[in-house]
Amino acid sequence: MSKQYHLNGKLVSPDDAVIPVRDRGFMYGDAVFETMRGYGGEVFKLDAHLDRLERSCSMLSLNHGIDRSELISRVNETIEANPFTDAYVKLSISRGEQPGKLTPKETVDPTVAIVIAELPCGGIDGEPVWDTPATTEIVTTRGVPDNAVPSGAKTHNYLNQILARIELSETADEALLLDQSERLLEGATSNCFFVQDKTLHTPTDSLSLLPGITRKVVIELANKHEIPVKTGSYGTDALKTADEVFLTNSTWEVRPVTQIDDTEFSIGPITEALQTAYSEMIQSAYY
Repeated sequence: MSKQYHLNGKLVSPDDAVIPVRDRGFMYGDAVFETMRGYGGEVFKLDAHLDRLERSCSMLSLNHGIDRSELISRVNETIEANPFTDAYVKLSISRGEQPGKLTPKETVDPTVAIVIAELPCGGIDGEPVWDTPATTEIVTTRGVPDNAVPSGAKTHNYLNQILARIELSETADEALLLDQSERLLEGATSNCFFVQDKTLHTPTDSLSLLPGITRKVVIELANKHEIPVKTGSYGTDALKTADEVFLTNSTWEVRPVTQIDDTEFSIGPITEALQTAYSEMIQSAYY
């Protein structure tokens, strides 16, 4: 059974999953997406991902006209058509092919693509997709202000994050971005947490960052396990004097950080507790 993607309502082989060169997602990054995690043949927090996809489309005035039920059906068809149930699933919607003008047409014939790849399972018996804890660097590339490009929109235009990753040395896995006021925002593809005096901290989503779905789940787990949580504005000093640091996203789940620039960290008890709680939640729900 060979791998199958989903393109514009049809299952296709990866070789046949092609789009026109005049597609606005290709030409301008005029597209939105969600990266999701499949466990045991189901997508984790699918409704939350689709809610955010809708918000991203609204911010871009991208009226694709496809019902949520149809998108769910396409995602499920993609998973069922492939020979693995633990997966990375990426759903993208572009404004489609239009004449080569920057101003988009109101009428949209969208390109809807779902790509999938096998990922190790989560849960107590699963293996993390990362081989080692993360080593990170604070980069000079700054996050894009929300009044320039809406930070809550998850778009195909990832140039800011790419420039941040290009800055990294060969030994670092993730770039940490600050805003123009030197406040911590997020990682290039992750949200950042740190522990100080047994309290969990993460940048407030009132800053120009993308508040991740895994970030929200981890905050809920911390509350459930009576770990104090604070959100706020933090400089690099607060981060580098922390007791523990970790990153979150859909594929990494909870990934400890053992180095930021030249500052080293141990994997502490709160990070370990939240990793365990996350794994137990996945195990209970899907395996």
